[in-house]
Amino acid sequence: MLKKNTIAAISTGMTDSGIGIVRISGDDAFHIIDRIYKGKEKLSEVQSHTIHYGYIQDEVETIDEVLVSIMRAPKTFTGEDTVEINCHGGVFVVKRVLDIVLKNGASIAAPGEFTKRAFLNGKIDLSQAEAVSDLIHSKNEYALRSSVSQLKGSVKNKISEIRKEILYHTAFIENALDDPEHNSVDGYGEKLEIVLQKILQELDQLICSYDNGRIIKEGIQTVILGKPNVGKSSLLNILSGRERAIVTDVEGTTRDILEEQIQIQGINLNVIDTAGIRDTSDMIEKIGVDKAKEYADDADLIIYVADISRNLDENDAQIVELIYGKKCVILMNKSDLNKKFSKDDMKKYLWNKFIKIERDRKSENDDGSKDVEIEKISRLKNNDRKDIEMRQDNIYDEVSQLVEEIPVIDVSVKMDQGIHEFELILQNMFLEGSISFNNEIHITNLRQKEALLGARTSLEKVLESIQSQMPEDFYSIDLLDAYEMLGSITGDTIGEDLINEIFSKFCMGK
Repeated sequence: MLKKNTIAAISTGMTDSGIGIVRISGDDAFHIIDRIYKGKEKLSEVQSHTIHYGYIQDEVETIDEVLVSIMRAPKTFTGEDTVEINCHGGVFVVKRVLDIVLKNGASIAAPGEFTKRAFLNGKIDLSQAEAVSDLIHSKNEYALRSSVSQLKGSVKNKISEIRKEILYHTAFIENALDDPEHNSVDGYGEKLEIVLQKILQELDQLICSYDNGRIIKEGIQTVILGKPNVGKSSLLNILSGRERAIVTDVEGTTRDILEEQIQIQGINLNVIDTAGIRDTSDMIEKIGVDKAKEYADDADLIIYVADISRNLDENDAQIVELIYGKKCVILMNKSDLNKKFSKDDMKKYLWNKFIKIERDRKSENDDGSKDVEIEKISRLKNNDRKDIEMRQDNIYDEVSQLVEEIPVIDVSVKMDQGIHEFELILQNMFLEGSISFNNEIHITNLRQKEALLGARTSLEKVLESIQSQMPEDFYSIDLLDAYEMLGSITGDTIGEDLINEIFSKFCMGK
């Protein structure tokens, strides 16, 4: 899988800057630099991990004044002989230096090829390689810390620990089946069941960390909902710190979708400002309203902006249906004006609407129709009536919990009041206030999550075999499947095609 040709690429951004770096890695790295470098020393003969001042020259002229770093295998990022030419950072001059390197025997590196070689040469595992890419693309402090934690081996170490445990028990079973005179599997199922329950708990923790990990890495998919002219666009402007959206007193000004990336309390929000929710005969505005509803379905967070100076109406009822069961913050905007309703009124409004939604859903699930609850109770037998009344009590408890979990904040976007409280609540909702990167592992990669889910499924099959008192060789089949799935996270059991696909997504020069 590992190509032995020497590769080179520009490892810094392609823009005018103070310094640009051309990196060379491979068996011929020192021979190539000897041909183009002019200075006091012959660089192929100097000590490793030293830096040298000189010039890069082609056959007829000096191209640039440079500092060249020399690093000998295996103590390099790629595990190969590596040269880094630190030249002046103009786009033209860096390209000229790279051209000379290529003319003297190097091949242009594919995207991610330096990191790919580090993986193939055993310098890092696949989870660490993916962390390199995440580190480069990190957009906030949380993403940076998470990437550094994975780069240090947090995911690698945990997965290796679990795989080692699985392999031990697989080997014991296989050995006992091959040599029953010296090793017995009598009662081993009960012992294995305890071990598997512990492993499943650890896998569940990793799988559950993906939601936070994805938010850390990609940001919170956030949709602002509200009736027309309640302050949605003004909120987007104040959060982004610039006049991103047009704001007027005319209802329906926002007809299309506006998107903005905003950082709040160290986390990223991918905010979408939508058309005001209302029934309208305007075809263009109606398309905007339909789009708003579609985005709300896929949102991590809905910010429901309610105008506290206007009474709640049927348009608000439509919005409440959209926020039901979603993570949501309600901003009671225009709190500097005369209030038509309070926080308590909003909570009661939510409770009543949620009860109706939940009853309708329960009724549909039970009998296929909506009109089955109250009017039928009087005609039912006592036991059936008690059952329905108990289910109603459960609905009340569930809805009360849902309403309780939705923060309702008085704000005035115009006066910049209540915005800081809103920001702190967002942090607590999504990151539980803080993240301990010393003790916690966050899976930020969908490929890794799917592998964990696959391993979990295989281990559950082992438990089923134990509980069904199946022969022990059934255990080892599914144990090995779990072992293989977990190995795909670290790259121990992964095919060349998938490796090529993963590294093709990396940036050039890395």
